[in-house]
Amino acid sequence: MLFKKISFITAIFLLAATVLLLHSCLQGTPKAVVLDVAKQPFEKLSEYGFFKGKVNELLPNERVIPYELITPLFTDYAFKARFVYVPEGVAAEFDTTQVLQLPVGSCLIKNFYYPEDFQKPEGKRRIIETRLLVHRQSGWDAIDYLWNDEQTDAVLENTGAVTEVKWKHYDGVSRTATYVVPNKNQCKGCHWRNDKAAISPIGPKVRNLNRNLTYSDGEFNQLTYWVKADILKNAPAPENCPKIADWKDDKNYTLEQRTRAYLEMNCGHCHNPKGPAYTSGLYLNLENQNAENLGICKAPVAAGKATGGRLYDVVPGQPDKSILVFRMESEDPGIKMPEVGKNLVHTEGVALVRDWIASMPTKECAR
Repeated sequence: MLFKKISFITAIFLLAATVLLLHSCLQGTPKAVVLDVAKQPFEKLSEYGFFKGKVNELLPNERVIPYELITPLFTDYAFKARFVYVPEGVAAEFDTTQVLQLPVGSCLIKNFYYPEDFQKPEGKRRIIETRLLVHRQSGWDAIDYLWNDEQTDAVLENTGAVTEVKWKHYDGVSRTATYVVPNKNQCKGCHWRNDKAAISPIGPKVRNLNRNLTYSDGEFNQLTYWVKADILKNAPAPENCPKIADWKDDKNYTLEQRTRAYLEMNCGHCHNPKGPAYTSGLYLNLENQNAENLGICKAPVAAGKATGGRLYDVVPGQPDKSILVFRMESEDPGIKMPEVGKNLVHTEGVALVRDWIASMPTKECAR
């Protein structure tokens, strides 16, 4: 009788162990991040171990830290879940002049997704792609993963893709759009730096990160949390750090501040003296304070249909005469701006830029 009882208990134990083992195998995710920058990219996103449990739940593993930007880049209304991974024992040095110099072995992880209902962003969603920027010894490498229909994993995809997305917008109206996943070469269109002759991250600057975020262990300023997590060193208190305006916050920031923040994040990474669009002479980065380089009464370097017959990038007081507005409002591939990552007009962003130009004292530009 005793033998039978022990056998039964042992069988239950073995069964439970087998179930746990099978569950672990089915999940297919490592217990810790596996990122060797000297090796080729994995075929599946899950192989890196950036997320624990079911990959599509995007629950960060150890040393994978979520972050958000105060004013983000618009990408056809897609939501983005951003994470940064920095190996143990190394950290970025505090720097207010450029993107934080994350050490070799680091990775920026950006997941693009659409909630079924924008009024319920925490509800059911469809993840479209996950973009990685991996810092190798040779520099930054852009890698893209396309999610499967089952939403169980994402597969390496360097040639780009096109898919239809559907959602219920903030106003309750159902929308559909054609979402374009860029190919590897197109990543250079935004991330290229002429002074370095290489691609570089765009978003993680001190001024873009200086805001609070809720983590699993509480609410903290992101800069404070990065110091606490040992991925940022020598950073002063957040109140002593620069902070970009929130483009949607009209209570704490002026129209000028909000517009400049929007243009910085959506245009300034190309339109600056070191970016891919430097030859245009139109510099929309936050550092530029020159009115002509900002487009005011500035004639375009190249004419053509992209001007819409307009003569200047920005005509004070007259948004309808401004090339900047015309290109933002276009969905034509030969006219639209930005060229990559935008196939829909950002209605709210255009309205902001229109209001900014309309607020300027009206004047006719000299020919």
